[in-house]
Amino acid sequence: MKLVEAAAVLLVVVVVAPAVRGLWLEVPSTGTKCVSEELHNNVVVLADYHSFFGQNDDMNFTVSPSISVKVTSPYGNNLYHQEKASYGQFSFTTTETGSYTACFTDVGEHHGGKTVTVGIDWKTGISAKDWDSVAKKEKIEGLELELKKLEGIVQSIRDTMNYMMSREMDTRAVSETANGRVAWFSIMSLGICIVTSVSQSLYLRRYFRKKKLI
Repeated sequence: MKLVEAAAVLLVVVVVAPAVRGLWLEVPSTGTKCVSEELHNNVVVLADYHSFFGQNDDMNFTVSPSISVKVTSPYGNNLYHQEKASYGQFSFTTTETGSYTACFTDVGEHHGGKTVTVGIDWKTGISAKDWDSVAKKEKIEGLELELKKLEGIVQSIRDTMNYMMSREMDTRAVSETANGRVAWFSIMSLGICIVTSVSQSLYLRRYFRKKKLI
């Protein structure tokens, strides 16, 4: 029984841990730094960001430089755009399958050569859900709330598995199509080689007969 419980806990950790990502990005003074994640349809995304000066041991969290933030969908739709912001939050529910990208740009103010770093707390799926609001709305708490969370985790696992199966089927279909085309191309190439060889043999035979060499 303990082994089963340990396996269940490990499964939950494996599923939930990747959904919460704390990242630090060093934004170049003359460029843009982006972070992206591959997501399927109907996934909740919640992210907090905060800019500060410093690099490694010289970080200064008290001063917040201004940055530009832009979040786009796989098809280039603008989901969030903020100019001259030092901190903020964006959230959305995915409607497209693919890579969602968040880009951070230094607005070009004079920082005295200091490095601008952006801290991001990126949550997806079950981790992005506001369980306090759910508990208040449905008037549940304690064990019932934990069971509700487990139900959400199971649903997230199911959606992820369905997404992976769908991607696997798409990949298999593309692979089978490519294999079929390669096979037909090989057959056509072999046929062309055979026809060319026969034509050359007949031509040379007529040529030698005409020259009375055979």
